[in-house]
Amino acid sequence: MRVFRAGFLAAAAVTVFGAVTGREKVQWVAKPLLMPLLAADVATAEVELDPVDRGLLLGSLAAATVGDVLLIDPDNDRRLIAGASSFAVMQTGYSALWLRQGARPRPAIAVPRVLACLGAGALLRARARSVATPLTAYGATLGTAAVLASDPGLAPDAKNIAGLNLPNPDPRSRLGIGALLFTISDGLIVLRRLFARSPRSRHLAEGLILSTYAAAQYFLADPRVHRKP
Repeated sequence: MRVFRAGFLAAAAVTVFGAVTGREKVQWVAKPLLMPLLAADVATAEVELDPVDRGLLLGSLAAATVGDVLLIDPDNDRRLIAGASSFAVMQTGYSALWLRQGARPRPAIAVPRVLACLGAGALLRARARSVATPLTAYGATLGTAAVLASDPGLAPDAKNIAGLNLPNPDPRSRLGIGALLFTISDGLIVLRRLFARSPRSRHLAEGLILSTYAAAQYFLADPRVHRKP
């Protein structure tokens, strides 16, 4: 395993530990390291990337770093909205990458994701109107990226079941799983915001959010994924 990706896994484990145990200071140490470690892996990997693709990937990871820092305190709505804005920039960068690689939206893949986004937006408007509009707008960028990441054309040798490419030895086949994990992570953020009431439930939910988020970024930011065939 490459050294910076190994460092990312270690920082992710510490970040999740800090979230589950309610140790915010631990998160302040480890969480801001996550995306810079992946960016260092992109910058040093022995993989030939188009300069524009490399710039888009590094820019996306930079935006995610800002979002990571803002969301160390996920119970502050102002920080939550600002963090969502940073991640919208990241999702837009990822979408641009996959469009450049030939991904295109397909109705069979898009429809369930659009319905999920609409459902989450309706739930937010009913129970958390103050954050509903910005989080729904972010959801549109997330859904766009998820639809493109699941395009079978990105990994033609992978089986596609229910609009999801199943991972195989081709790193590009893992994009769909990464996007799905990101969607799960962000869905958990909504559920945590609306339904988690006790400190314990909020800490456990935050641990799940960060675990799925870290796994998603591990797949999505692999430079081998973005190498043109």
